[in-house]
Amino acid sequence: MPQTSSPLRPTLVLALAGTSLLALSLTAHAQDQAAAASTEGTTTLEEIVVDGGSGGVITADGYVGKSSATGAKVDTPFLQTPQSVSSVTAQQLKDRNPQTLLDVLAYTPNTRTTAYGFDPRFDSFTVRGFDVTYNGVFRDNLRQPGAGSSLFKTEPYGLEGVSILRGPSSALYGASGAGGLYNLITKRPTEETLREVEVQYGTNNRYQGQFDFSGAVNDTDPFYYRLTGLARNSDTEQVGVPDDRLYIAPAFTWKPDEDTRLTVLGEYSRTKTGGTAAYYFDTTTGKVTDFFAGNPAFNDSVQNQGRIGYEFEHRFNETFTFRQNVRASTLDIEADWAFAYAPNAVDPTLIDRSAGSFEERLSAIVIDNQLVSEFDTGAFSHTLLTGLDLMKLRYRSFNGYGVSPPLDTNDPTRGDPMDRIPYTERVDQDQWQIGTYIQDQIRYDAWTLTLGGRYDWVSTDTDSTDLVGGAVSANDQSDRAFSKRIGLTYEFDFGLAPYASYSTAFSPNAGYNQETDAPFKPTESEQEEIGVKYLLPNSNTMLSAALFNIDQENGLYYEVVDLPTGPANIQVQRGKLRSRGVELEANTSLDNGLSLTASYSYTQMKIIEGPVGTVDNDVSSTPRHQAALWAFYTMPEDTALDGLGIGGGARFIGASYGDDENTMENGSRVLFDAALRYDFAAIDKKMEGLALQVNATNIFDRRDPVCSAGFCYKDQGRTVIGSLKYTW
Repeated sequence: MPQTSSPLRPTLVLALAGTSLLALSLTAHAQDQAAAASTEGTTTLEEIVVDGGSGGVITADGYVGKSSATGAKVDTPFLQTPQSVSSVTAQQLKDRNPQTLLDVLAYTPNTRTTAYGFDPRFDSFTVRGFDVTYNGVFRDNLRQPGAGSSLFKTEPYGLEGVSILRGPSSALYGASGAGGLYNLITKRPTEETLREVEVQYGTNNRYQGQFDFSGAVNDTDPFYYRLTGLARNSDTEQVGVPDDRLYIAPAFTWKPDEDTRLTVLGEYSRTKTGGTAAYYFDTTTGKVTDFFAGNPAFNDSVQNQGRIGYEFEHRFNETFTFRQNVRASTLDIEADWAFAYAPNAVDPTLIDRSAGSFEERLSAIVIDNQLVSEFDTGAFSHTLLTGLDLMKLRYRSFNGYGVSPPLDTNDPTRGDPMDRIPYTERVDQDQWQIGTYIQDQIRYDAWTLTLGGRYDWVSTDTDSTDLVGGAVSANDQSDRAFSKRIGLTYEFDFGLAPYASYSTAFSPNAGYNQETDAPFKPTESEQEEIGVKYLLPNSNTMLSAALFNIDQENGLYYEVVDLPTGPANIQVQRGKLRSRGVELEANTSLDNGLSLTASYSYTQMKIIEGPVGTVDNDVSSTPRHQAALWAFYTMPEDTALDGLGIGGGARFIGASYGDDENTMENGSRVLFDAALRYDFAAIDKKMEGLALQVNATNIFDRRDPVCSAGFCYKDQGRTVIGSLKYTW
């Protein structure tokens, strides 16, 4: 591979060394100052899920998120954040018992989690019509990059919650998408002792065991730990597609005084599923069949991933606080796939299948350094954030293409064993990114003015090698951009907070265009948004509404493209897209035992510039209307139904088009979910901590087809999972 140079690399090396030395010096300073630690100015919050510094952790009461560091990188009340924000709290996770990240997000506003139907391979979803799978998923306020099929899988049991910021957000976060970002918040050590074990059994022979332990290491030292783990063996509704997983996540916190904290977060998981989960789409009838498009005997996908990082925070005095968040992560995936695409020319009972094997590896290091300065200038109160973050990404892929024995419609579940297909191409990519940013939250009386700006430098080197002919294609690309945000909010005494904002996003894209054999251009976007948030007085209820307009250029999407090896569903870039719409959301947890979350969104997603035949059309699989309602009620104590909790929900997904030419349509649908929980302590106090819970999704087993970019899937069928949990 040819050696290339980049002016970013020596800068990054020096920055890494400097930030590490700074962290060490601050740690030593914290030890020297431990005896003089001061708690002056601290605030007791209504409920703190976990103390996570700048990781984006949610302050919540039941279903109602009140503040998070996701919207501003410093803990900020939602009422003062000049963009649309939402949260999935720990209580919501407990009541709904989600099994995938898509289940976690299913009830959040304007989030499309069913565009690819049943597909356990990826956590692919959109918000406000834009795909955020590659550039909108963050972990603990640090970017979680993806490329090709290398996408980190999320285990919901390892999450404390999710904090969501909708709309372009590059002024703080750099590489992020037009729709917004989803900050996945890892479970952290707790000062209170936590011990929990659980077993689950469910549909499709789903066996799962999990545990979660946390607390102080001993009674004298300021050390806290958490260890979360899971093992699962499961089939799925699709032959040849398992859903097996091993997961372990250790965490450790050192808190020598109230001004200093170091938290180390680790994770390892191994997941086995299928190389494809799609159904065969019959182009002659325009319908999705019941035939599995893959080859059950040639459909393995095994992914190993791990990450280790830390969050360091030190408060020097009432004015200055330094934070450094670091994470190193790696992912390896090896898979085989087959795809049925057309009737055999000789035997109409057979369907020809293309096939392939691939192997990918992605590794990344992300560092975010922050200095928070809190001070006053006359009548104005400032929270000034300055930062420097860095990312190094390394992506490598091997691909081989061929054919599989055809699908026999008389015996459609039969597997046809095959050898792995030899690799014919290799891609190596290095991406370096440096971003520096500044944000000032200026408060005057009931007004909050948020001003932010960021400059990014990105260098991407891509080598593509023909493993058969030996030809090498090298592409070096340098990108830079300035991103900004300006927002204004006003808080009335009775809890109403209108706001307006303008923000932009810049996102370099990992991976490469298989059609042009070149790296992707950066994706750029801008948004105008107005809205209102209302925290009802004397009621734990939050209401919000937002109107938005987003323009995006050079976005990444999947399309069916005729490659020399045959048709393939690959990533391509489009000219310009525009998304306009409205979002409504309500969350409440009342003293009478009722908790509820509800949302409605209307989104018009148009292709402004694109391929011939698509201009002014709707983007495929983007419904105009979506709505969701989930409620959970815990029966009163000292009644005949004491200990019982019951929940239910409905998700409406409106009609959409199955391709960008708008020649085929996905019908609207409503999917219903339910939950039932019983606490055995209501029978006998000796059984305190023992609880049985049953969760069902899509309880009426509606399995309609859904097509996106011309590829078709089916909604996941009914699943029922019973859980027996013991905490002490």
